[in-house]
Amino acid sequence: MHDFCFTIPYGLILVAGGVFGYLKKGSTASLAGGAGTGLALIFAGYLSLQAYHKRKNSYLAFILETVFAAALTWVMGQRYLQTSKVMPAGMIAGMSGIMTGFYLYKIATGGNHFPPKTE
Repeated sequence: MHDFCFTIPYGLILVAGGVFGYLKKGSTASLAGGAGTGLALIFAGYLSLQAYHKRKNSYLAFILETVFAAALTWVMGQRYLQTSKVMPAGMIAGMSGIMTGFYLYKIATGGNHFPPKTE
């Protein structure tokens, strides 16, 4: 699987969660954190997708994806440990931990692999 196949939906989930948190509780921190990191991840996924169309890897996208996912794992993991609330802290920490592992795997295996050209 290619990183952008998961990164763009992951970013959309974060944006939706940030907007939902803002609408439900009036939390500007939720809006800024969720929507901000979600949009950054969507942008990184877009960069990766554009590079894939050129049959290249965007290591900038891999780095951005990994850093944002690892930061969310750490921050939301800490929040989960403090509050023991599965939603949203535990859920985001778990999902971000899985995504961090996926991105590290993609980096370790050389990024996205391309199908052979057919002529």
